[in-house]
Amino acid sequence: MVNFGKKLAADQVEEWKGYYINYKLMKKMLKQYVQQTQIGGKDCEQILKEFSRILDDQIERIVLFMLQQQGHLASRIEDLGAQRAAISRQVDTSRVFELREAYREVGRDLVMLLRFVDMNATGLRKILKKFDKRFGYKFTDYYVTTRANHPYSQLQQVFKQVGIVAVAGALSRNLAYLEDEHRGSFLSIYDNPSVVLKDPIIDQVNNAVQKLTHATNFMQYLGQHALIVQDDSQSGSEDTVKDESYHFMSLMLNLVNTFLYMVNTYIIVPTADDYSVSLGAAPTVCGIIIGSMAVAQVFSSVYFSAWSNKSYFRPLVFSSIMLFSGNLLYALAYDLNSLTVLLIGRILCGLGSARAVNRRYISDCVPLKTRLQASAGFVSASALGMACGPGLAGFLQTKFTIYSLTFNQSTLPGWLMSISWLLYLVWLWFSFKEPEHFAKAAASAPPSESSQQESANLEEGLAQPLLIGSEDRLDENSEDNDDTASSKKSHEPATSFVSAYKLLTPSVKVQLLIYFMLKYAMEILLSESSVITTYYFNWDTSAVAIFLAILGLTVLPVNAVVGSYVTNWFEDRQILLASEIMVLIGIIMSFRYTSHYSIPQYVSSALITFVFAEVLEGVNLSLLSRVMSSRLSRGTYNGGLLSTEAGTLARVVADATITGAGYLGTDMLLNVTLLPPLVISIVSIVATFCTYNTLF
Repeated sequence: MVNFGKKLAADQVEEWKGYYINYKLMKKMLKQYVQQTQIGGKDCEQILKEFSRILDDQIERIVLFMLQQQGHLASRIEDLGAQRAAISRQVDTSRVFELREAYREVGRDLVMLLRFVDMNATGLRKILKKFDKRFGYKFTDYYVTTRANHPYSQLQQVFKQVGIVAVAGALSRNLAYLEDEHRGSFLSIYDNPSVVLKDPIIDQVNNAVQKLTHATNFMQYLGQHALIVQDDSQSGSEDTVKDESYHFMSLMLNLVNTFLYMVNTYIIVPTADDYSVSLGAAPTVCGIIIGSMAVAQVFSSVYFSAWSNKSYFRPLVFSSIMLFSGNLLYALAYDLNSLTVLLIGRILCGLGSARAVNRRYISDCVPLKTRLQASAGFVSASALGMACGPGLAGFLQTKFTIYSLTFNQSTLPGWLMSISWLLYLVWLWFSFKEPEHFAKAAASAPPSESSQQESANLEEGLAQPLLIGSEDRLDENSEDNDDTASSKKSHEPATSFVSAYKLLTPSVKVQLLIYFMLKYAMEILLSESSVITTYYFNWDTSAVAIFLAILGLTVLPVNAVVGSYVTNWFEDRQILLASEIMVLIGIIMSFRYTSHYSIPQYVSSALITFVFAEVLEGVNLSLLSRVMSSRLSRGTYNGGLLSTEAGTLARVVADATITGAGYLGTDMLLNVTLLPPLVISIVSIVATFCTYNTLF
């Protein structure tokens, strides 16, 4: 693995060599400071002030040079604009061609400047993290707080490049005008923002600007939800998945698996309380019924993650068989009058959770140019399944008997899903194609290290904004470790949950806590909805199903608004904090304060909680991918597995809370189950404030 210092030296523009961050000097200063503190030569406060001044000098040199180059580019565009205006009424093809090439030359220089800023911002981020690691201080928090919020901030010039973006906009506008004027069109790019100028240089500029500003769009936002997004550092030529080896039907089978599993998870929610009563248990046992699937998923996530290193077909076959068997037992439990059989059925369904395989297939076997769409498809399939599950339950309000087998609203979800998984298994068996790198390799041969690393990186969806934009996705916590023998070991992925936990920084821990909180709140809302609405409002199964389906259908529209607009107006950490506060407000509104509990109060509080929890999830996973060590982007015990386990554990605890609170009586169920998410939500907000300035 090439360390950042060598990469910085190799990628520098020779003429600009004296204006890059002096990464080597900064590392040397850090070593000297460590030695001086060990012998008592300098105290910590003195070191902090000295290093801050050194950083200020480095940033000032970078910013002043950047502004100078920015001015040169602006002047060139202004001169070319005057030439364009002079020939606007002439039909001179050769002159238009010359102007177009001149604009493109400006574009090439602009891309070079954007990469200059990107490289320096990456070096700055790494140095700040190295200081924190060596001294155990929150130097990053101090430095960012004092510099970024100052009215004369030069740090903001590196983080938020409004000037460069304006230059890029002027270049795009003038090139577009040059094309349109000679076609007789007088529309501006501002009149048609969805129409993008097709020019290779403009494409490079747009990609660099998007990375620099961390601009996003709907599909990228969905990809962050799935922890699968396109790696910006790879070009089409570097794509390890060849177009001819890409199998569309296999991708569809993975997406259908995702859809069916989410339907399977939520189709029983409206009727789980009735099913538990029919088997002689309390209505609140629905928490155990729903949660038993999540309990099994805690374990299945691990072995499916490891299994996907060797095959995709066999895990998907195993998943289908487990889900078919589990749903069959769930349906038969009614006639067997056995709660035990029902729970075993749900556990088998949880053991068939192949979402880790679905994610891994997209990251490993889909070409880069379609990987973003596939990632968006993964999240869309999940959201659609979440909405369709309760919706289907609303249509299964019938009862009949065939050969002593009872078909009613409680058992029909099991029968329907068992048939669906059987049909899926047949389709899978005849249509799925194992990827070439598995088909060619011997059964015992492990995948190559580079292949595993790349697929794991992409599986985690580590987006590449400016502040994390190193093309080789270097580990900010362990790279450049003075070329010692331990350096190689420090790059190795985690080999257990214990070693993975040791790699978690405070920022990562806070993001995992937030993920736990939002999943906890959502599970409480969804799992107890049938019991609560029946007790307070006398809703029947159809009404509960419609309510849950409407909640599920809000996922994609909300993500569309947030992904296309909100994330371009505000920083992710601002959206994160605001969403946490709104989830807290939703939870507070959900409490029953008087003897009368109204439908408007319940529905409005549920919508606020659910919608902002969905917003929070996408932003949380985006930030998680950026603050996480790259060692957690590889191997079986990766960041995706950690977040999945955190979310699954939250669901398990939430469902157990519902069942436990049921012993206190249905009258107290609502308020008792809302207390834990209330406390966790407050704690997560406080923790977010404490780590706010590290969330870049």
